[in-house]
Amino acid sequence: MKKLLLFTAIAVFGFVSVNAQGGFKGGINAGLPLGDAGDISTFNVSLDLNFLWEAGENFDAGIATGYSHSFGDEMSVGSITVEYDDIQFIPLAGAARFGLSEDFTLGADVGYTIGINDGNDGGFYYAPRAQYGVSESMDIVLAYRGVSLDGGSFDVLTLGVEFGL
Repeated sequence: MKKLLLFTAIAVFGFVSVNAQGGFKGGINAGLPLGDAGDISTFNVSLDLNFLWEAGENFDAGIATGYSHSFGDEMSVGSITVEYDDIQFIPLAGAARFGLSEDFTLGADVGYTIGINDGNDGGFYYAPRAQYGVSESMDIVLAYRGVSLDGGSFDVLTLGVEFGL
């Protein structure tokens, strides 16, 4: 069993190192919850990590994950105050990026997101994005992150910075 695990690890890392043209990227974003999410949360901070392979000319594909934290809102009606809990997600997604020019890229992450906080079952995750390359290793990223939940959606508009790692 140990030999099988070792062989699998070597094969995976060998494949990744041979095909790792795009490489690892990480990012940090600040966001504004919209729609249903805006009713119960005030602000979002998210971290991104993705690994992309060069799949064709001007096209990269790979995997993406991260962490999203939306801070709960407080609502008062008369003397009654309701505090909403913070909402956290961990997305697990496929990623695609298409370079329109040297500096401008369009892409999307699509997959499933795991709900971390109590009562959060997660759901279908989609995140279309536009990136502008400030330098060879840094992009400014504008993204719309949506999670389809049972009975609604949780949507956030984010702006952040992504770095090559």
